[in-house]
Formats: sequence, structure tokens, C-alpha cells
Amino acid sequence: MQINSNSVLNQNVYLNANQALTRIATGVELNQSSDNASSLSIANSLLTQSNGYAQAIENTNSAIAATQIASGATNEQSNILNNVKEKLLQASTDTTSQEGRDAILKDIQKQLEQFDKIASNTNYNGTTLLQNSQTDTSSSQTLQYQTGLVGQDIIESGGVQSNTQGLGLTNLVNQSPTTFDSNTAKSFLETVDNAISNLNDIRGNIGSVQNQLESSNRNLLTQQTSTLSAASLFDTNYAKESSNFSKQNILAQIGAFGQAQSNNINQQTVLRLLS
Repeated sequence: MQINSNSVLNQNVYLNANQALTRIATGVELNQSSDNASSLSIANSLLTQSNGYAQAIENTNSAIAATQIASGATNEQSNILNNVKEKLLQASTDTTSQEGRDAILKDIQKQLEQFDKIASNTNYNGTTLLQNSQTDTSSSQTLQYQTGLVGQDIIESGGVQSNTQGLGLTNLVNQSPTTFDSNTAKSFLETVDNAISNLNDIRGNIGSVQNQLESSNRNLLTQQTSTLSAASLFDTNYAKESSNFSKQNILAQIGAFGQAQSNNINQQTVLRLLS
């Protein structure tokens, strides 16, 4: 003898409740291809693009930080050269004694020593910015900053040699006090003027790169915001899904209660038929 129950638990109720719960948990309306294959593909593409913009923004912020460090260092170097010129002007007049001139030269050379220390120690994340390396005074390597989603989206910073060697101050650094008279001091004025001019060119180039980076950063932020806004169309409607989950949960409880009641009736029916 076989007795069938007409009360079948509706599996769709549980599936709908699980789907609503998944959406609430992830915050995303589309969690699998069966939800909506084409829309899921679009949503994933937008999220990938947004993540790319986020990394590009991080790259750009790092590059801006590097240029700010280089700009601050060259600003201090500029102050040193301005002071060196003042000292040379003081040494160029015959009213300054030779003893005073020797002291001036010693001060100048100490300042230029600090000038080179700035060049060797200025770095960002291990990359020396004002010369090739801490011990190599040649020009620094050209730096390329990735500021977009494709390989061609780069901003380039040229090589820099902002030290006494690169700015033509080697002779002044090595000048002997015994031959440092007023005429010699005068001859170095043009040398320092040229060094100041070249340093200003370096500072101008650094500033130009920083302006490019900041402009790129603003553009990337706009694009990321727009992309996230488009992707947000696929975000979970928490009010809707919470209401749906509650409804499906109640239906599941009613179904379970109905199934239990049906099973109880079936058992009574079997006992009656067997008695």
C-alpha cells in the first residue's frame, strides 16, 4: 500500500529567501550568472575599471609626493646658492681682508657640501630624485609614472643632476684659500649665476610634472566617481531585499508548518487503514 501526500514543500520559497539573503550579505544584486548574465558582465567590467582607476590614483598620489619632495629639496638648494652669491659678493670687494675672505670661502664650501648632501639624500621609496644614486653623482634616471588604465597613460619626469658637479660648481668647491682673492671671487659670480639659472630650470620642470600629475589625478577621480556611480545601479536595494527575505521566511515557515500537519494527517490515515 502507498499513500501520497498532496502537501509538497515549495522549494522556490527557500531559493528566493537564500537569494535575498545573499544580496543583503554581499551588497550586490547580481551574484551569479543566473541572476542576469548580461548585466553581471557589465557590472563586473565596471568594477574592474573602477579598481583600475583606484590604483592609477594611488600611483599618481605617489608620484605627486615624489615631486613635492624633489621640489622642497631644490628650494633649499636654491636658498644655499643665493647665500653663496651673497658671500662671493662680500669676498669680491677689496674692503674685505684676506683673513675674512678665507673664512668666507670656508663657509661657501661648507654650504656647497650641504648642497651635495641634499642631492644624495633626497629620495622617494629608495629612488634618488636629484642624482643617479646616493653615491653616483651623474644624472638621475628618467622616471615614468603610470597614471591611467593602459600602458600609454604615463607622465614622464626627465633626468636630474642637481649637485655641484651637474651645476658646474666643482671649481668653487675645490678652490684653494691661498689663491682666493677678490678677482677670483668676482670670477665665480657668473658661475654661481649660471648654476642658479640651471637650478631654476630644474625646479620649473619638477613643477610642470607636478601640475600634470595633479591634473591627471583630478581627472582620474572624476572618472572613478562616474564609474562607481554606474556600477551602483547593480547594488542591493536593502529595503526591498530585507522585505523580500522576511516575506519568503514567513512563507517558508508556513510551508514547514503545512508539511508537518500533512505528515501528521498521513500518519493518522495509515494507522486508521491498518486498524
